[in-house]
This record gives sequence, structure tokens and C-alpha cells, in this order.
Amino acid sequence: MIQESDLVALLSDLPKLNLNKGDVGTVAFCYNSGELFEIEFVNAKGETIGVETLSRVQIKKVEIENTILHVRQFKKVA
Repeated sequence: MIQESDLVALLSDLPKLNLNKGDVGTVAFCYNSGELFEIEFVNAKGETIGVETLSRVQIKKVEIENTILHVRQFKKVA
């Protein structure tokens, strides 16, 4: 069950925000009985790079104990 403050990973690319499958965001709000989620994506400095409403099928909960971090270059879309 995905809840507010959980970390989630994208299951597909979000080109309009320049986000890729596997990028991680934080659940800010849950809507519609847990079927829609407002996800905030931040850079390594903690600056918000995008907020998007996504459905349950677009994300998966990050299991911290089974996760390795990865670094990639990111350019914010204007």
C-alpha cells in the first residue's frame, strides 16, 4: 500500500519533466482512495524539479532495503 511520504519509482518515462523510468519521487498526497498520487521529484540539492499526479500503475513503492542509488545528469525542462 502506497502512503503519503513514501518513496516511489517511475515505471515509465515522463518526457515532459525529463524524468526516466526508475527515477524516484516522494508521495505528497494520496487521492481517490489510493488510486492517484501527487508525486514530488527533487534533485540532489533537494530542489523541486517537478510535481505530477500519477496513477498506481505508473509507480511502484521503493523498498529501501532492496534499492541501490544511481546518478545521472539532469537538465530541468523549461
